[in-house]
Amino acid sequence: MLTLDLTNAPRWHDLAPGVRVQLRPLTTALMVATRSDPAVEAVPEEASDEERAVAFAKALARRAVLAWEGIGDADGNPIDPSPEAIDALLDVWPIFEAFQLTYVSKGLLLEQEKNASTPSPNGPSAGATDTAKPARKPARTARRG
Repeated sequence: MLTLDLTNAPRWHDLAPGVRVQLRPLTTALMVATRSDPAVEAVPEEASDEERAVAFAKALARRAVLAWEGIGDADGNPIDPSPEAIDALLDVWPIFEAFQLTYVSKGLLLEQEKNASTPSPNGPSAGATDTAKPARKPARTARRG
């Protein structure tokens, strides 16, 4: 069952010990805006899937991150999110992976579910066809009388 969150409130996501980010809900509008982001559109056609994923994740994060905790500059002073700081944060591999798993993948899983077969209308086997063949009965011979 798909559960709708009608509040559309931002949520905190833990990305690493002591590091968390407050993110906008992953909505259709956010995904559409990210797909048309200049940085995403500038990715060359011959780019690898990995390069596309990084460009998309950074563009999405720049739109989604509202606040964060546990992130600072080189001197250890807390810093506020900015496009450059968000990009630098996602350049840290464990952070990128956590962002993909806790935020991006939830939207992609829903997209993937749309591509799966739909359940049969009246139970798991209602639309199934028989693939097993019945065992052959021995041929009857005519009785002679």
